[in-house]
Amino acid sequence: MDVRDIEPIDCDEMVDLATTEYARLLTHLRELSPTDWERPTVCDGWSVRDMVAHLLGAAEANASPLENARQGLRGLRRARRSARPLVDGINDVQVHDRRHLGPEELIVRLEQIAPKAVRGRARTPGPMRRISVPGPLGDRISLGKLMDVIYTRDQWMHRIDLARATGSEPLVTGDHDGRIVADVVRDWALAHGQPVTVALDGAAGGVYQQGAGGPTHHLDAVEFCLAVSGRAPSDGLLAVPVTF
Repeated sequence: MDVRDIEPIDCDEMVDLATTEYARLLTHLRELSPTDWERPTVCDGWSVRDMVAHLLGAAEANASPLENARQGLRGLRRARRSARPLVDGINDVQVHDRRHLGPEELIVRLEQIAPKAVRGRARTPGPMRRISVPGPLGDRISLGKLMDVIYTRDQWMHRIDLARATGSEPLVTGDHDGRIVADVVRDWALAHGQPVTVALDGAAGGVYQQGAGGPTHHLDAVEFCLAVSGRAPSDGLLAVPVTF
């Protein structure tokens, strides 16, 4: 498939993707053992429980403009003190404020807030969607893309992180995960603009091409996302980062 033929994910599609992703995440969390919750993850300093606290915090911010503003203001102060990106400060607030919650409390609260979080993202007004906010890569991202694409992508990537941290096999299907991966490929190809072919294996895979005469990268679809998210060593075009 030509990357130009990959349609961007819009608000209507986001509702289905995000709802499915929350359902899969919750299913996975219910299968974890008590020991699993304390295992380290690929995100420095975060245990499995910390990562879930972050996901819960993000969902609660999506569901409530007041909570979103509170996290943003406190996160900005933390980011300025540590000279880090705003997103890191907000992540710190999300984890810190929920670190006292046990596994069952995290699951119950996430289950309760997930539908409200999806509705909150879908109801973001058009004028607000055009506002740009600081991205984790030092760029600017429209609020619309953050709501329709990045939050679901973050949920998905962290579900993969959790599976890898606990030695379990994540549920990956072509219709759901394949759509998220294709959107990542599109952003990655647009970011570097070079001719390239990527042949991605696995249920979420596919063959994507931009231009002609470029290199071919052949790897698993999930491994591709690990590379372009900065989670796995990579070089060449695979070192071009994508926001997750």
